[in-house]
Amino acid sequence: MTLPAIIFIGVFSYVPMYGVQLAFREYNVTKGLSGGDWVGLKYFEQFFANPLFGQIMVNTVWISLWTLVMGFVAPLILAILINQIASKRLKGFTQTVTYMPHFISTVVMVSIIQIFLAPDSGVLGRLLGGANLMGEPSAIVHIYWISEIWQHTGWNCIIYLAALSSIDLALYEAAKIDGAGRLQLIRHVDIPAILPTAGILLIMNMGSVLGVGFEKVFLMQNTLNITAAEVISTYTYRVGILGSQFSYSTAIGLFNALVNFAFLIMANYIAKRASNTSIF
Repeated sequence: MTLPAIIFIGVFSYVPMYGVQLAFREYNVTKGLSGGDWVGLKYFEQFFANPLFGQIMVNTVWISLWTLVMGFVAPLILAILINQIASKRLKGFTQTVTYMPHFISTVVMVSIIQIFLAPDSGVLGRLLGGANLMGEPSAIVHIYWISEIWQHTGWNCIIYLAALSSIDLALYEAAKIDGAGRLQLIRHVDIPAILPTAGILLIMNMGSVLGVGFEKVFLMQNTLNITAAEVISTYTYRVGILGSQFSYSTAIGLFNALVNFAFLIMANYIAKRASNTSIF
């Protein structure tokens, strides 16, 4: 049963790693992936020396951390709140309503954001006095993570609801006998039950801390907010696909992957030492 998954991962995750050597070669289309001259760390040094390096890294980390932290807390809170609903019908309706935005495509989502924030015709744009928030570099980060939370919190809380549903009802009954109120039940029963799951998910999310989604950021970019919206993924697209600098863009992508891997190892180590929760 696991064979199809193993084949899928092998074909789409491991076989493409053969092309990583482009980061260390001078790519020549006539010689293929492994026929170019070996240049070592030339393209990594070129990226580090780039005047845009600092700005791109700050933008990427800033957007990623806001999305990571708020995207970790919001589903926890929503799952706990939904779990407090006594009516099964109302609970099911609330779950459906909250996770439906997850199925909205990225293009449609960005269009909704632009319509709502339009200075002259947008609902939020009018409430904010006609301010063009999509053109404000200081606002683009918050627009990104707030819309991410709104769209994906309902979907991400499903796994926490599954963890909450597995709690032994005897724990609630024992706590109530001891005089625990609703907030105390949440604190002493619900939260401890979902913390191991939350820890595993946080470790896995740390593995993509710099992996800001390309599509949404790229669609939100314009000439006014580009200073705050240019991230590693969009810069790689510009120099690699549009600029045909394939070796340079491969080096940037490899650097991004190595940083994400380092964050993953660090988060796993800290979680294992602090709470004996880890993925390996």
